[in-house]
Amino acid sequence: HFQLITEQADIPLARGAEVKGKCGTNESELDISWLEQAYTLKLFFLKEGHNTSRGQEAFWRLSRIQFTYDTTERTYFKDAVSLGKHTASSHRLSALVTPAGKSYECQAQQTISLISSDHQKSVQLLLSEVRVQPFDITADFVFSEEHKCPVDQREQLEETLPLILGLILGLVIVITLCVYHIHHKLTANQVQIPRDRSQYKHMG
Repeated sequence: HFQLITEQADIPLARGAEVKGKCGTNESELDISWLEQAYTLKLFFLKEGHNTSRGQEAFWRLSRIQFTYDTTERTYFKDAVSLGKHTASSHRLSALVTPAGKSYECQAQQTISLISSDHQKSVQLLLSEVRVQPFDITADFVFSEEHKCPVDQREQLEETLPLILGLILGLVIVITLCVYHIHHKLTANQVQIPRDRSQYKHMG
């Protein structure tokens, strides 16, 4: 007899998490730990230039993720098999790509797969309601202009498109009525030439 053992743990980011980091000109790091450092999430950001059709432009991105978790911690791991600390990391990551000088904002949920040191486990990081800016911060606790993720941009377009189309249709109707009204006034002011020739007076 064979028995397949599967385990799943949903580990939310705790509100009382300890947050620290390192801010640099081109490289930044955000470290978040909770439950007495049983869980540690490290986010690494990189700012770099790219050649585009508009010339050289600077962008920043989330370049690496490292998540350390302890399966002996019993809040989320009830029946873990491989007890101890494990580390899950990203591989060649390029996420949250944002123009330099802007903050990144995304309400939609995004999934990033990580590779764990425990090969029996797969780890996925779920991000939602994210607002982050690792570079070019002008003031404490103040975000620069936001750069919305493609999913949020598409949803916003889907919400506003019917309104825009409705406004355009209403504008076309108003213009048509105005043109008709002006045309009607102009033709009404013109002298009407009778078509019945009997109404003409004979000259002589």
